[in-house]
Amino acid sequence: MASRAILQRRKGISVISSARWMSSWWSNVEPASKDPILGVTEAFLADPSPNKVNVGVGAYRDDNGKPQVLECVREAERRIAGNMNMEYLPMGGSVKMVEETLKLAYGENSDYLKDKRIAAVQALSGTGACRLFADFQKRFKPESQIYIPVPTWANHHNIWRDAQVPQRTFHYYLPETRGLDFASLMDDIKNAPNGSFFLLHACAHNPTGVDPSEEQWREISHQFKVKGHFAFFDMAYQGFASGDPERDAKAIRIFLEDGHLIGCAQSYAKNMGLYGQRMGCLSVVCEDEKQAVAVKSQLQQLARPMYSNPPVHGALIVSTILGDPELKNLWLKEVKMMADRIIGMRTALRENLEKLGSPLSWEHITNQIGMFCYSGMTPEQVDRLTNEFHIYMTRNGRISMAGVTTGNVGYLANAIHEVTKSG
Repeated sequence: MASRAILQRRKGISVISSARWMSSWWSNVEPASKDPILGVTEAFLADPSPNKVNVGVGAYRDDNGKPQVLECVREAERRIAGNMNMEYLPMGGSVKMVEETLKLAYGENSDYLKDKRIAAVQALSGTGACRLFADFQKRFKPESQIYIPVPTWANHHNIWRDAQVPQRTFHYYLPETRGLDFASLMDDIKNAPNGSFFLLHACAHNPTGVDPSEEQWREISHQFKVKGHFAFFDMAYQGFASGDPERDAKAIRIFLEDGHLIGCAQSYAKNMGLYGQRMGCLSVVCEDEKQAVAVKSQLQQLARPMYSNPPVHGALIVSTILGDPELKNLWLKEVKMMADRIIGMRTALRENLEKLGSPLSWEHITNQIGMFCYSGMTPEQVDRLTNEFHIYMTRNGRISMAGVTTGNVGYLANAIHEVTKSG
């Protein structure tokens, strides 16, 4: 009896100790800091004001402020409905989707495509493409670091940080001119160690909307050649920036003309409105076909433990649109309409501010391109917009032009004028 009592007590101690141990497993986990963009949306949704305006989210809206699904996408969905099974795609994704995507970035008749010198895989939109490349960089160039522009899309820092690639920054934006700090940018390229990795936005720089001119891109490419740097392009807005996919790929074409071996992340979130489908592509230009085969095999190996296989539905939508001349032409018209609406809202916002007699120059609104306008407003001015006018945006003053409509542009301009007219 005594031994049984002792055993029961020991079991009790064991259970209590185990429970204490298990309850302490996650006691050191603190709440993660909120994403600044998602936090803006949460605050907007909680605001009961009928006048509230959200110009913080980087997703296209029509002139009624509503999400839009392109007609070419709807037609592609009609065509594939019931005609697909649910089998896995290969680790590298849809061959057809990747082929069509590479034509967009590198040109229909690119010698790099003909010579099979491009290693490419379907990726989980632009974010996934960047992450795959960051892991590839870490695995095969472990001594390297990545130069990232100031400012940039905030998630770029998270991606290369979590891939454990050391980061450096280079000058890009000049607040005084609301434009490109080209002289400092070139100095940073020249001063970086030979053979450095640089992250470049191919078009519609996020968050500034400031892009180098064609001549400036040529100078950048030349200096990269002199220094032996590697350019990795994030191209999230091809077609959406200017309305012309060929024009928006100009930076990449210039680098190819100069003989660079580059990397590129592409996304169909913005230019096809496939945000939730997570459709993208990662490509790496190689020395020859043999090297491209090896690189692609390693990219697939990196994807295997991460997500194994990319999604099939979005890949069918993209390949159906780009593989059919009629649907592709419809897409080109629709993406131009989206781009033109954004450009029109830039003009309207600037004109409204100038009509109000603003003492400031607002030329940068129309000089910048793409979804975002880097307004130059201070965090304190942005706070006033939110508190006094129920206008929501990130505190760096970045305006999502997709949230600007003919119905709210006057109200937005008046509010910006009120918080900035004192200088």
